Amino acid sequence: MENKKLESAEVEKLKELQQTSANLTGEFGNLEILKLQVESRKNDLVAAYNKLKEDETAFGKELSDKYGDGTIDIEKGEFIPKK
Repeated sequence: MENKKLESAEVEKLKELQQTSANLTGEFGNLEILKLQVESRKNDLVAAYNKLKEDETAFGKELSDKYGDGTIDIEKGEFIPKK
């Protein structure tokens, strides 16, 4: 059986399909990298949030030990004892 020559339009269509496939594969790869970066950033933010909560709790205890039970008016910078 002898080889048959494809029409130029057929070759171009095959090249186009191959290029589209390569582009989509690259985009999927880029998307996975972005997902990893987002997940890493999310983990960093969760760790920062947890640290903030620990700091708030520790400072609240420090203020409570120093001033007792009550509330704080941040705007006035005043401690208001619990009655």
